[in-house]
Amino acid sequence: MNREALIEGWQEYRRSPVAVVALVVVVAIALLALLAPWIAPQDPYDQSALDLMDARLEPGSVGSGEYVHLLGTDNAGRDLLSAILYGLRLSLSIAVTAGVVALVVGTAIGLSAAYYGGWFGAVAMRIVDLQLSLPAILLALVLVAMLGQGVPQLMAALVAAQYAYFARTAFGAASAERRKDYVEAALSTPLSGARVLWRHLLPNTLPPLIVVVTVQIATAISLEATLSFLGLGLPITRPSLGLLIANGFQFMLSGRYWISVYPGIALMVTVLAINLVGDQLRQVINPRRRR
Repeated sequence: MNREALIEGWQEYRRSPVAVVALVVVVAIALLALLAPWIAPQDPYDQSALDLMDARLEPGSVGSGEYVHLLGTDNAGRDLLSAILYGLRLSLSIAVTAGVVALVVGTAIGLSAAYYGGWFGAVAMRIVDLQLSLPAILLALVLVAMLGQGVPQLMAALVAAQYAYFARTAFGAASAERRKDYVEAALSTPLSGARVLWRHLLPNTLPPLIVVVTVQIATAISLEATLSFLGLGLPITRPSLGLLIANGFQFMLSGRYWISVYPGIALMVTVLAINLVGDQLRQVINPRRRR
Protein backbone atom coordinates (compact mmCIF):
# COMPACT_ATOMS: atom_id res chain seq x y z
CA MET A 1 0.00 0.00 0.00
CA ASN A 2 1.50 3.34 -1.09
CA ARG A 3 1.72 6.52 0.91
CA GLU A 4 -1.15 8.21 -0.94
CA ALA A 5 -3.48 5.31 -0.18
CA LEU A 6 -2.55 5.44 3.51
CA ILE A 7 -3.22 9.20 3.65
CA GLU A 8 -6.54 8.76 1.86
CA GLY A 9 -7.49 5.92 4.22
CA TRP A 10 -6.65 8.00 7.28
CA GLN A 11 -8.70 10.93 5.99
CA GLU A 12 -11.62 8.58 5.49
CA TYR A 13 -11.11 7.03 8.94
CA ARG A 14 -11.01 10.33 10.85
CA ARG A 15 -14.40 11.36 9.51
CA SER A 16 -15.82 9.50 12.50
CA PRO A 17 -14.83 11.25 15.77
CA VAL A 18 -15.99 8.21 17.73
CA ALA A 19 -13.63 5.95 15.77
CA VAL A 20 -10.73 8.37 16.31
CA VAL A 21 -11.37 8.38 20.07
CA ALA A 22 -11.61 4.57 20.01
CA LEU A 23 -8.27 4.38 18.21
CA VAL A 24 -6.69 6.66 20.81
CA VAL A 25 -8.13 4.45 23.58
CA VAL A 26 -6.78 1.29 21.94
CA VAL A 27 -3.31 2.81 21.57
CA ALA A 28 -3.39 4.03 25.18
CA ILE A 29 -4.46 0.62 26.48
CA ALA A 30 -1.76 -1.10 24.43
CA LEU A 31 0.89 1.28 25.82
CA LEU A 32 -0.32 0.80 29.40
CA ALA A 33 -0.23 -2.98 28.95
CA LEU A 34 3.21 -2.87 27.36
CA LEU A 35 4.63 -0.65 30.09
CA ALA A 36 2.88 -2.44 32.96
CA PRO A 37 6.11 -3.73 34.61
CA TRP A 38 7.40 -0.15 34.83
CA ILE A 39 4.26 1.79 35.78
CA ALA A 40 2.40 -0.70 38.00
CA PRO A 41 3.14 -0.19 41.70
CA GLN A 42 3.14 -3.95 42.34
CA ASP A 43 3.87 -7.21 40.52
CA PRO A 44 0.62 -9.15 41.06
CA TYR A 45 2.26 -12.38 39.86
CA ASP A 46 4.84 -12.30 42.67
CA GLN A 47 3.12 -14.29 45.40
CA SER A 48 5.85 -13.47 47.95
CA ALA A 49 5.07 -9.75 47.66
CA LEU A 50 1.40 -10.19 48.56
CA ASP A 51 0.11 -9.63 52.09
CA LEU A 52 -3.28 -11.03 53.09
CA MET A 53 -3.61 -8.14 55.53
CA ASP A 54 -4.06 -5.96 52.45
CA ALA A 55 -6.95 -8.02 51.15
CA ARG A 56 -10.11 -6.18 50.06
CA LEU A 57 -8.87 -2.69 50.89
CA GLU A 58 -11.10 0.11 49.64
CA PRO A 59 -9.96 2.38 46.77
CA GLY A 60 -7.61 5.06 48.06
CA SER A 61 -6.39 3.00 51.02
CA VAL A 62 -2.72 2.74 52.00
CA GLY A 63 -1.51 -0.82 52.48
CA SER A 64 1.56 -2.46 53.95
CA GLY A 65 3.56 -1.41 50.91
CA GLU A 66 3.21 2.23 51.97
CA TYR A 67 1.61 3.31 48.68
CA VAL A 68 -1.95 4.23 47.80
CA HIS A 69 -4.09 1.54 46.24
CA LEU A 70 -5.98 3.81 43.85
CA LEU A 71 -8.48 1.10 42.86
CA GLY A 72 -8.29 -0.89 46.07
CA THR A 73 -7.14 -4.51 46.41
CA ASP A 74 -8.69 -7.89 45.69
CA ASN A 75 -9.24 -10.83 48.03
CA ALA A 76 -5.60 -11.97 47.65
CA GLY A 77 -4.17 -8.55 48.60
CA ARG A 78 -3.19 -7.65 45.04
CA ASP A 79 -3.19 -4.00 44.09
CA LEU A 80 -6.13 -3.87 41.68
CA LEU A 81 -4.62 -1.24 39.39
CA SER A 82 -1.49 -3.36 39.00
CA ALA A 83 -3.55 -6.51 38.47
CA ILE A 84 -5.65 -4.79 35.77
CA LEU A 85 -2.55 -3.52 33.93
CA TYR A 86 -0.91 -6.94 34.02
CA GLY A 87 -4.24 -8.57 33.14
CA LEU A 88 -4.55 -6.31 30.09
CA ARG A 89 -0.98 -7.17 29.13
CA LEU A 90 -1.70 -10.88 29.37
CA SER A 91 -5.08 -10.72 27.65
CA LEU A 92 -3.81 -8.60 24.77
CA SER A 93 -0.73 -10.75 24.21
CA ILE A 94 -2.83 -13.92 24.12
CA ALA A 95 -5.50 -12.39 21.89
CA VAL A 96 -3.06 -10.83 19.41
CA THR A 97 -0.89 -13.95 19.18
CA ALA A 98 -3.90 -16.24 18.75
CA GLY A 99 -5.41 -13.83 16.23
CA VAL A 100 -2.25 -13.70 14.10
CA VAL A 101 -1.84 -17.49 14.14
CA ALA A 102 -5.53 -17.98 13.29
CA LEU A 103 -5.13 -15.42 10.49
CA VAL A 104 -2.19 -17.31 8.98
CA VAL A 105 -3.84 -20.73 9.27
CA GLY A 106 -7.27 -19.61 8.10
CA THR A 107 -5.92 -17.54 5.22
CA ALA A 108 -3.77 -20.43 3.99
CA ILE A 109 -6.77 -22.78 4.03
CA GLY A 110 -9.14 -20.28 2.40
CA LEU A 111 -6.73 -19.24 -0.34
CA SER A 112 -5.76 -22.81 -1.14
CA ALA A 113 -9.42 -23.89 -1.31
CA ALA A 114 -10.29 -21.01 -3.64
CA TYR A 115 -7.25 -21.47 -5.88
CA TYR A 116 -7.23 -25.25 -6.27
CA GLY A 117 -10.97 -25.85 -5.91
CA GLY A 118 -12.21 -29.33 -6.73
CA TRP A 119 -12.66 -31.89 -4.01
CA PHE A 120 -10.03 -30.24 -1.82
CA GLY A 121 -11.84 -26.90 -1.80
CA ALA A 122 -15.22 -28.54 -1.24
CA VAL A 123 -14.03 -30.68 1.70
CA ALA A 124 -12.06 -27.83 3.31
CA MET A 125 -14.98 -25.39 3.13
CA ARG A 126 -17.49 -27.94 4.40
CA ILE A 127 -15.29 -28.49 7.46
CA VAL A 128 -15.05 -24.72 7.93
CA ASP A 129 -18.83 -24.32 7.54
CA LEU A 130 -19.39 -27.10 10.06
CA GLN A 131 -17.17 -25.34 12.57
CA LEU A 132 -18.85 -21.98 11.95
CA SER A 133 -22.20 -23.57 12.80
CA LEU A 134 -20.93 -24.15 16.36
CA PRO A 135 -20.71 -21.30 18.90
CA ALA A 136 -17.08 -20.25 19.36
CA ILE A 137 -17.41 -20.26 23.16
CA LEU A 138 -18.71 -23.84 23.13
CA LEU A 139 -15.83 -25.04 20.97
CA ALA A 140 -13.31 -23.15 23.12
CA LEU A 141 -14.79 -24.66 26.30
CA VAL A 142 -14.45 -28.18 24.93
CA LEU A 143 -10.88 -27.64 23.73
CA VAL A 144 -9.71 -26.02 26.97
CA ALA A 145 -11.32 -28.81 28.98
CA MET A 146 -9.39 -31.33 26.86
CA LEU A 147 -6.04 -29.49 26.76
CA GLY A 148 -6.00 -28.19 30.34
CA GLN A 149 -5.02 -24.82 31.81
CA GLY A 150 -2.09 -22.72 30.67
CA VAL A 151 -1.20 -20.02 28.17
CA PRO A 152 -0.17 -22.37 25.30
CA GLN A 153 -3.30 -24.49 25.75
CA LEU A 154 -5.52 -21.41 25.82
CA MET A 155 -3.89 -20.00 22.68
CA ALA A 156 -4.35 -23.31 20.87
CA ALA A 157 -8.04 -23.37 21.82
CA LEU A 158 -8.55 -19.78 20.63
CA VAL A 159 -6.80 -20.48 17.31
CA ALA A 160 -8.90 -23.59 16.72
CA ALA A 161 -12.07 -21.67 17.58
CA GLN A 162 -11.30 -18.70 15.30
CA TYR A 163 -9.38 -19.81 12.22
CA ALA A 164 -12.61 -20.71 10.40
CA TYR A 165 -13.69 -17.05 10.27
CA PHE A 166 -10.50 -16.15 8.42
CA ALA A 167 -10.77 -19.19 6.16
CA ARG A 168 -14.30 -18.30 5.09
CA THR A 169 -13.40 -14.63 4.51
CA ALA A 170 -10.25 -15.50 2.54
CA PHE A 171 -12.14 -18.05 0.47
CA GLY A 172 -14.88 -15.58 -0.47
CA ALA A 173 -12.44 -12.82 -1.40
CA ALA A 174 -10.05 -15.14 -3.26
CA SER A 175 -12.88 -16.81 -5.20
CA ALA A 176 -13.90 -13.43 -6.58
CA GLU A 177 -10.31 -12.53 -7.46
CA ARG A 178 -9.60 -15.95 -8.97
CA ARG A 179 -11.95 -15.26 -11.90
CA LYS A 180 -10.37 -11.91 -12.82
CA ASP A 181 -8.22 -11.35 -15.87
CA TYR A 182 -5.00 -10.51 -14.05
CA VAL A 183 -4.97 -13.95 -12.41
CA GLU A 184 -5.55 -15.67 -15.74
CA ALA A 185 -2.76 -13.57 -17.24
CA ALA A 186 -0.40 -14.55 -14.42
CA LEU A 187 -1.28 -18.22 -14.88
CA SER A 188 -0.47 -17.99 -18.58
CA THR A 189 3.14 -17.12 -17.72
CA PRO A 190 5.80 -19.55 -16.45
CA LEU A 191 5.05 -18.46 -12.87
CA SER A 192 4.36 -21.31 -10.47
CA GLY A 193 0.95 -21.75 -8.92
CA ALA A 194 2.30 -21.00 -5.45
CA ARG A 195 3.79 -17.71 -6.67
CA VAL A 196 0.49 -16.67 -8.24
CA LEU A 197 -1.31 -17.66 -5.05
CA TRP A 198 0.85 -15.70 -2.62
CA ARG A 199 2.03 -12.82 -4.82
CA HIS A 200 -1.21 -12.02 -6.65
CA LEU A 201 -4.21 -13.47 -4.83
CA LEU A 202 -3.07 -12.86 -1.24
CA PRO A 203 -2.44 -9.07 -1.47
CA ASN A 204 -5.89 -8.53 -2.98
CA THR A 205 -7.65 -10.51 -0.24
CA LEU A 206 -5.95 -8.75 2.68
CA PRO A 207 -8.34 -5.76 3.13
CA PRO A 208 -11.33 -7.79 4.41
CA LEU A 209 -8.97 -9.94 6.49
CA ILE A 210 -7.62 -6.82 8.24
CA VAL A 211 -11.15 -5.99 9.35
CA VAL A 212 -11.80 -9.55 10.51
CA VAL A 213 -8.58 -9.71 12.54
CA THR A 214 -9.53 -6.61 14.55
CA VAL A 215 -12.94 -8.07 15.35
CA GLN A 216 -11.47 -11.47 16.21
CA ILE A 217 -8.89 -9.95 18.56
CA ALA A 218 -11.76 -8.37 20.51
CA THR A 219 -13.58 -11.70 20.41
CA ALA A 220 -10.48 -13.53 21.65
CA ILE A 221 -10.20 -11.14 24.60
CA SER A 222 -13.84 -11.83 25.47
CA LEU A 223 -13.40 -15.60 25.08
CA GLU A 224 -10.28 -15.61 27.27
CA ALA A 225 -12.07 -13.58 29.93
CA THR A 226 -15.09 -15.89 29.81
CA LEU A 227 -12.99 -19.02 30.13
CA SER A 228 -10.97 -17.53 32.99
CA PHE A 229 -14.17 -16.40 34.71
CA LEU A 230 -15.43 -19.99 34.52
CA GLY A 231 -12.12 -21.27 35.93
CA LEU A 232 -11.08 -23.01 32.70
CA GLY A 233 -8.65 -20.46 31.31
CA LEU A 234 -5.45 -19.33 32.95
CA PRO A 235 -4.21 -20.63 36.33
CA ILE A 236 -5.05 -18.64 39.44
CA THR A 237 -1.44 -17.50 39.79
CA ARG A 238 -1.71 -15.51 36.52
CA PRO A 239 -4.74 -13.27 37.02
CA SER A 240 -6.33 -12.05 33.82
CA LEU A 241 -9.30 -9.70 33.61
CA GLY A 242 -11.77 -12.59 33.60
CA LEU A 243 -10.20 -14.16 36.68
CA LEU A 244 -10.16 -10.80 38.49
CA ILE A 245 -13.87 -10.40 37.79
CA ALA A 246 -14.52 -13.93 39.04
CA ASN A 247 -12.50 -13.32 42.23
CA GLY A 248 -14.66 -10.36 43.20
CA PHE A 249 -18.01 -11.76 42.11
CA GLN A 250 -18.71 -13.33 45.50
CA PHE A 251 -18.13 -9.99 47.27
CA MET A 252 -20.52 -7.91 45.15
CA LEU A 253 -23.39 -8.08 47.64
CA SER A 254 -21.10 -7.25 50.58
CA GLY A 255 -20.31 -3.78 49.22
CA ARG A 256 -16.83 -4.60 47.90
CA TYR A 257 -17.88 -3.80 44.36
CA TRP A 258 -14.48 -2.58 43.16
CA ILE A 259 -12.95 -6.07 42.98
CA SER A 260 -15.18 -7.00 40.04
CA VAL A 261 -16.40 -3.68 38.69
CA TYR A 262 -13.06 -2.08 37.81
CA PRO A 263 -11.70 -5.11 35.89
CA GLY A 264 -15.10 -5.38 34.22
CA ILE A 265 -14.93 -1.75 33.10
CA ALA A 266 -11.40 -2.28 31.75
CA LEU A 267 -12.57 -5.34 29.80
CA MET A 268 -15.66 -3.58 28.45
CA VAL A 269 -13.74 -0.47 27.33
CA THR A 270 -11.03 -2.56 25.63
CA VAL A 271 -13.44 -4.76 23.69
CA LEU A 272 -15.70 -1.83 22.76
CA ALA A 273 -12.81 0.33 21.54
CA ILE A 274 -11.35 -2.46 19.38
CA ASN A 275 -14.77 -3.20 17.88
CA LEU A 276 -15.32 0.47 17.07
CA VAL A 277 -11.94 0.64 15.33
CA GLY A 278 -12.77 -2.50 13.36
CA ASP A 279 -16.18 -1.15 12.39
CA GLN A 280 -14.65 2.05 11.00
CA LEU A 281 -11.95 0.09 9.17
CA ARG A 282 -14.76 -1.84 7.50
CA GLN A 283 -16.19 1.43 6.23
CA VAL A 284 -12.80 2.67 5.03
CA ILE A 285 -11.85 -0.53 3.23
CA ASN A 286 -15.32 -1.08 1.71
CA PRO A 287 -14.81 -0.59 -2.07
CA ARG A 288 -18.40 0.67 -2.47
CA ARG A 289 -18.07 3.52 0.02
CA ARG A 290 -17.54 6.08 -2.72
CA ARG A 291 -20.66 5.19 -4.63
